[in-house]
Amino acid sequence: MGRLFGTDGVRGLANRDLTAPLAMNLSVAAARVLAEAGAFEGHRPTAVVGRDPRASGEFLEAAVVAGLASAGVDVLRLGVLPTPAVAYLTSALDADLGVMLSASHNPAPDNGIKFFDRSGYKLADEMEDRVEAVLDQAWEPPTGAGVGRVRDAHGAVEQYVAHLISTVPVSLRGLRVVVDCAHGAASEVAPEALRRAGADVITIGTAPDGLNINEGCGSTHLEALRAAVLAHGADAGIAHDGDADRCLAVTASGEEVDGDQIMAVLALELRDAGRLKSDTVVATVMSNLGFKNAMREAGIAVVETAVGDRYVLEAMKDGGFGFGGEQSGHVIMLDHATTGDGVLTGLHLLSAVARRGRPLDELVKVMTRLPQVLVNVRDVDKARAKTSPELAAAVGAAETELAGGGRVLIRPSGTEPMVRVMVEAPSQDQARDVAERLAGEVRAALG
Repeated sequence: MGRLFGTDGVRGLANRDLTAPLAMNLSVAAARVLAEAGAFEGHRPTAVVGRDPRASGEFLEAAVVAGLASAGVDVLRLGVLPTPAVAYLTSALDADLGVMLSASHNPAPDNGIKFFDRSGYKLADEMEDRVEAVLDQAWEPPTGAGVGRVRDAHGAVEQYVAHLISTVPVSLRGLRVVVDCAHGAASEVAPEALRRAGADVITIGTAPDGLNINEGCGSTHLEALRAAVLAHGADAGIAHDGDADRCLAVTASGEEVDGDQIMAVLALELRDAGRLKSDTVVATVMSNLGFKNAMREAGIAVVETAVGDRYVLEAMKDGGFGFGGEQSGHVIMLDHATTGDGVLTGLHLLSAVARRGRPLDELVKVMTRLPQVLVNVRDVDKARAKTSPELAAAVGAAETELAGGGRVLIRPSGTEPMVRVMVEAPSQDQARDVAERLAGEVRAALG
C-alpha cells in the first residue's frame, strides 16, 4: 500500500476510503505520536477540531473527537470554519493539535483529514509517517479522569475575523465586491470580514446544505462569479474553494485572475511597503512563465518548489522568506498566517485596489500570462510518470519544438489518481496541440 498521507493530509471518498474507524484511529495515532515526541509534557493536552460543511464531516468529526478524547486529549469543537482558521486558532488558543476535516475543492462525496501542530503548521512528513506507522499498533488507553473532555468553542468565528481585519492595511470603503464561498467553510466568515473591512458585499455560494459544496461555484467554477460581478456592476469578485484556503478573483470586466496574478500584485505591494523579505517570492513549478518574467523585471527573485502548498511553506521557512503561493490560489503570507488563507488573500488583494486607486483590471497587467493548457490524464499508472523513458523522450521532443518559447511539465497529482500534463507556448493553439499529443503519450506509456 502507498503512503496514506498525500500532499494535503489523508483524502478520499468518505465512508469508503476515509471511514469513521480510520478517522478515529488516525486521531488516536496522532495523539500518541505527539505524546511520544514530548509535545504534551507537563500539561493536559488539548486539540481543536474544525470542518467544512460536507454531510460526511458530521460523522467524521464525531469519530475524530472520539479518538482524541479516548487518547486523553481534551477537545474543543470549532464547528464549520475555513482550514486557515483552524490553523490560526490552534496557535491562538494554545492547543497542542489542530484537526481539519475537508477535501478542499473536491466534490461533496469526498472528505479529508489534516493535522496541525501547536504552532499552526501542518505536521511534517516525518510526523505523518510516524502517525501512519502506529495506526495498527496496540496501545493502553487511559481510563477514569485520564480520558479527554469535549466542549464547543464559543467566539471562534469572531476571533478569527478580528485577526483577519487586524491585518488589512487600508479600508475597502467604496468598493463593491461579490464573494463566492462555494457553499463551503467561508460562507459566514468571508462576507463578514469583507463587510467589516468596509466593502459593499454581495454574496453567492453561501447556502451550504452539506451536499452542494463546490458544485458549480467557487474557485473551480468562476462562471457564476463572473456573471454576478457583471450583473451587479461590482469592482471585483472573490472566489474561494470549499475550505477557503484558496482565492481566485474576477475583474470588473469579467476577466479571471489566477493565483500567479494575485501573487504578482501582492509581491509588488509588499516590496513597495518594504515587507517582502529578501525581495523573494516562493512559487511552484506550475507558476506561469509570465509570472516569473514579471518578477524578474521587478527585481524580485523567485524560488521554485514542487507542487503543493506544504512545499512552498517548507521553502519559505528554510529560506526565511515571508511570501509565496501557487497558481491555484493558495497564497501564504507568513506575517499573518501559517498556511494558505483565501479570505486573507482576498482582503489584501482588494486593499491593493483601494490603496492604489486603480481597478483590478489594471493591477493584474503587471504580468502577461503565456497561454497555458492543462490536461488531466486518468486511469494510468501515475507512479511511473517520473521514470518512463518513453515519456521522457516525448517531453524532450516537445521542449525542442517549443525552442525556449514555452515549457512542458508532466507530474503525478499528489491528491488525485491522475497525471497532469501542462504546456505553455506562445499561442493557445500550439499549447493545446502539444498538450494533447503529450496526453496521448502518457496514456500509451503509462496506461
